[in-house]
Amino acid sequence: MSDPTTVILAGIRIDDSRISVKMPTCQTDTVGTVEVYNSDSAKLLWRASGPMTPAGKRGSVTLWKAADFHKASPTTQPTTLPANLDVSVTFAGVEDGTGDVFNIPRVKAARIPDGQYWTRDGARSATQIDAQLKCNSDE
Repeated sequence: MSDPTTVILAGIRIDDSRISVKMPTCQTDTVGTVEVYNSDSAKLLWRASGPMTPAGKRGSVTLWKAADFHKASPTTQPTTLPANLDVSVTFAGVEDGTGDVFNIPRVKAARIPDGQYWTRDGARSATQIDAQLKCNSDE
């Protein structure tokens, strides 16, 4: 199970209308459920469970890509995104999870290199996001 060392950063990238997130995971973690809320109203915008891709099981998911999950609703992304998205994951078989709130205008304005995600502390790769957790270090 995840063992955070400090404030743990999750990542997001926005490529045109595609929104991808990377949640930090340990090698033993498997994502069970992903939920996306309008952070300002607490309205549930999307819920998906049972990621079917290896990347999805490890916390790298494309939001509103229903084909990557056993179950997802709704299947389409809202035409207008709220200013702040609250994205959370729950790990399969446990009551543990992680999440973050992302300011969409700030993320859209950022220049993020290919293969990296926007975080509150700058661009990071999926490996760097996972490396924040003690379970993924050599300590």
